[in-house]
Amino acid sequence: MRVVISFLAGSLFGIGLLISGMTDTTKVQGWLDLFGQWDPTLAFVMAGAILPMLVAWRLTSNRRPLTGGRFPQKAAPELDRQLIFGSVLFGMGWGLVGLCPGPALASLGYGGVGGIVFLIAMIVGMVAAPTLGAQLDRAANAA
Repeated sequence: MRVVISFLAGSLFGIGLLISGMTDTTKVQGWLDLFGQWDPTLAFVMAGAILPMLVAWRLTSNRRPLTGGRFPQKAAPELDRQLIFGSVLFGMGWGLVGLCPGPALASLGYGGVGGIVFLIAMIVGMVAAPTLGAQLDRAANAA
């Protein structure tokens, strides 16, 4: 049952990304081009994702998932060096390429070689991040 629910939720998410234009790199880069030809349409996509999630957090506070276990607790807001550094890297990649992990996976079916190269680079970055983070932490503590 859990696999079926996961498949349906993932499919719905991917279809939503396709319909909303989040897999169109030029549309995403237009959204990020605040001082050029800014395209505000993705603001509606983001609001359409954030607002239902706010409601979902409220509704699930005292409930259990259909497949057992528990819903994850809302993370405590913590602004640290890792979050800032990761956010900067994420934003740089998003701005340069126009894709982030979800849309990158959703666009694999039609993204051509560029989508595959992005996915490989993303996986390499995810694998390398813990090692690089530990090295940065050691360097910061030594300074």
